[in-house]
Amino acid sequence: MGAGHAHTLYRHGHSPVHALPPHCKLAAVFCFVLVVVSTPREAVWAFALYAVLLAAVTGVARIPAGVLLRRLLIEIPFVAFAFLMPFVVPGDQVRFLGLSLSVPGLWGAWNVLAKGTLGVAASVILASTTELRSLLLGLQRLRLPPLLVQIASFMIRYGDVITDEMRRMSVARRSRGFEARGVRHWGVLAKSAGALFIRSYERGERVHLAMVSRGYAGTMPVIDEVTASRAQWTYAAALPVSALAVCLLGWTL
Repeated sequence: MGAGHAHTLYRHGHSPVHALPPHCKLAAVFCFVLVVVSTPREAVWAFALYAVLLAAVTGVARIPAGVLLRRLLIEIPFVAFAFLMPFVVPGDQVRFLGLSLSVPGLWGAWNVLAKGTLGVAASVILASTTELRSLLLGLQRLRLPPLLVQIASFMIRYGDVITDEMRRMSVARRSRGFEARGVRHWGVLAKSAGALFIRSYERGERVHLAMVSRGYAGTMPVIDEVTASRAQWTYAAALPVSALAVCLLGWTL
């Protein structure tokens, strides 16, 4: 995969969660989210137990609670959508604080908030304990289509390059006295976006030619082979297996 790139989401540490192979953590998070989504929304207590399980993993990973809560703010757009559901979903109505709320809408809002928050929290824990390069190696180990892994790899590698290019263009505009203050400035911003696209496309062609000249034939060499022992798989399976037990109770009780 080549050299790795550090990311602001990753928190360096030496916890047991950090030490797990990336494909074990990816499989565990995927299975956990699948179990959470499969849980009936009426089993409110089950979602509370899921939150306790994630809190335990957070503690083992030594991730500060404040860091986790701040990163959960990324789901604010979904929260806003969920809060609108009791007002727009048709069905039986209930009065609360002088407002007429839809009962199916309330259940739908709870469903989105509970499952979405748990899924985002699990993803944040994964990103906080696993480097991006390791995630790519884990996806490759899980036999994800190689083309998708390469696309993700190049996106990670050159995302910062494109961001820096955009920042330099912004500095150049401001140094010439330009400030976007209204609709009449959208034309300049559109031309900047077009120029950024052309520069990125040309850079991509140069990178591809450089790779071909060095023997690239459609596949990337694997420098590090990631393996996992049976004990590591068992340790990673603790979260989804515990969640599955809670889910089965939720369907039977």
